[in-house]
Amino acid sequence: MLSLQNAGKRFGARILFTEANWLIRSNEKTALVGANGTGKTTLMKVLAGLEPLDYGLLQQTRGMTIGYLPQEGLRLTGRTIFEECLTVFDELRGMQTESESLAAQLAELDHASAEYEAAAERYSMLQERFHALDGYALDAQVGSLLTGLGFSKESWSRKTDEFSGGWQMRIALAKLLLAKPNLLLLDEPTNHLDLETRNWLEDYLKSYPFGYILISHDRYFLDVTVDRTVEIWNKRLTIYSGNYTRYLTQKEDRRAQLEAAYRNQREQIEHLEAFISRFRAQATKAKQVQSRIKELEKIERIEIPEEEPVIHFKFPQPPPSGRMVVEAEDLSKSYGEKQVLKNVRFSIERGDRIALVGVNGAGKSTLIKLLTGVEEPTAGAIKLGHNVVSEYFAQDQYKVLDAEARMLDDISRAALKVPESELRSLLGCFQFSGDDVFKRLGVLSGGERNRFALARILVSPSNFLLLDEPTNHLDMRAKDVLLDALAAFSGTVIFVSHDRYFIDRLATRVLEVENGSVTMYEGNYEDYLRKKESLALVAAAAASALPRGEMREPAQAVQHTRPSGATIVIEGGPDDTARKRRLNPIKQKQMEDRCAFLEEEVPRVEAALAHTEAQLGVFVSAAETERLTALAEELRAQAAALTAEWEELMLQLESA
Repeated sequence: MLSLQNAGKRFGARILFTEANWLIRSNEKTALVGANGTGKTTLMKVLAGLEPLDYGLLQQTRGMTIGYLPQEGLRLTGRTIFEECLTVFDELRGMQTESESLAAQLAELDHASAEYEAAAERYSMLQERFHALDGYALDAQVGSLLTGLGFSKESWSRKTDEFSGGWQMRIALAKLLLAKPNLLLLDEPTNHLDLETRNWLEDYLKSYPFGYILISHDRYFLDVTVDRTVEIWNKRLTIYSGNYTRYLTQKEDRRAQLEAAYRNQREQIEHLEAFISRFRAQATKAKQVQSRIKELEKIERIEIPEEEPVIHFKFPQPPPSGRMVVEAEDLSKSYGEKQVLKNVRFSIERGDRIALVGVNGAGKSTLIKLLTGVEEPTAGAIKLGHNVVSEYFAQDQYKVLDAEARMLDDISRAALKVPESELRSLLGCFQFSGDDVFKRLGVLSGGERNRFALARILVSPSNFLLLDEPTNHLDMRAKDVLLDALAAFSGTVIFVSHDRYFIDRLATRVLEVENGSVTMYEGNYEDYLRKKESLALVAAAAASALPRGEMREPAQAVQHTRPSGATIVIEGGPDDTARKRRLNPIKQKQMEDRCAFLEEEVPRVEAALAHTEAQLGVFVSAAETERLTALAEELRAQAAALTAEWEELMLQLESA
């Protein structure tokens, strides 16, 4: 266990936190939250023993191990990735080396000698400990972690010096997870991870045997990984039970209670002050007046701390485009011998908000560059619709900014009709406040310039936005501003993001880039995952139904519409027409009737699930939350099973 007792910390003349009391128990999964500049990272460094407290006490259980991952700044050199990760097990590897040396000695010593007995006893003890610590599976542990964090097997033998800062942080995270400290301190661990790797890390942390504390601007990540939230607010630590969403609800309740207590106290103070003013001059009331004065002096005044203002920014709506925004026909792109996209076809309509998903290197950024015209296709064509004007936000957008321009002047030129007060409020949301707005763009860091470039796009958007990683370098407040603005935007958006909450709230369709092809799915990321899972179940069921030794023909895509209107892909071979089996007409009618029933039942179950999830957003009691959670899981499983059954029936009817 680790504890803070009446702890305080300053940053120069500014107090970050004071009178902090926090008992961190083993196995607790905690989120550390608060506005930018409140001291979250500093507190993490204090817990890690890297910075001292100005006053108060930090105590930890003897033998407790703590592992800390900073936001950035780590640099590993001199070894391959695999060797660097194995350094975590230096003690175990030393034990293995000593065991081998002892085994050689035992082969030469006299079995009756005291030296043999001592060596045998030491060898036995080392072997027991080595086995207890799973020393025989070190290579397997390292390989599993590196694969989960997105390192291909071919990269394991490359030197760490060859990797960029983001990949260096992944190596550092791998070492930390392999070490399995009693308390993990992770400061923005998802900053350098793609969506698939974040999903892997979520699952890993859920089963982590000890406790951890996370700082993250990824709301979904916090919701699924923590069971306690600690907020730095008003220079105090406030502890909430539950994940990030529960914390937001509880915080609103606490503030409402504080405001009610403040109003009651003000009434009490005004009543006392009125009595004192009325009877101060009367000698007969002097005793009562003095009593009221003392009572007034003893009151500990309640203060309502100022909240950060919530900014609601709306895009100036662009002129509308035609209904069809983009059509891609037989689109291919190669870099030398490496083919990224092959014979891709898809269309985008006005008002679509499309999330591009796929593993790193699948071709998401390449596809966006093709759509913007930054790169030319190797083959095929991209047709833009009537009156379509595109605007592209790249991961390195800061490179095209005028380094000599002042921030406020530059954004004002881009939005001549927007008042300066609104522009300054918008810049404040993107973490530029006070005199920051008068800085020249050239003195800003790459991340700061990217934030500014994104804010600049918001004030004068085109009707077709292509955004590559717009949520990088943004805190939750800035993400919410961006999310609300894009949700109200009348144009078309295609974007890449690794933030699950952002994708789920914004996307109306998901375009998956995988193995050189693309597949369009209706709905948000959660819908996409559910459909992928259903398709995997159908494929597995179809594979298990094949006679032993029979191989499936090469597949071609045949599209169907599932009950909720999503496009799915069902495999069928080019020679299927020659192999169609005729169904018994009665059996076929039963299957068709069942399909019709499922087409009505699936939307009903999904609607019930949506209603239950909405109820979960309003906290009533722990028992009610538990009941609704169980009901939601049951409905989710029921919807998946019904969908899988419908797809299997459609597959059978198609093949017949």
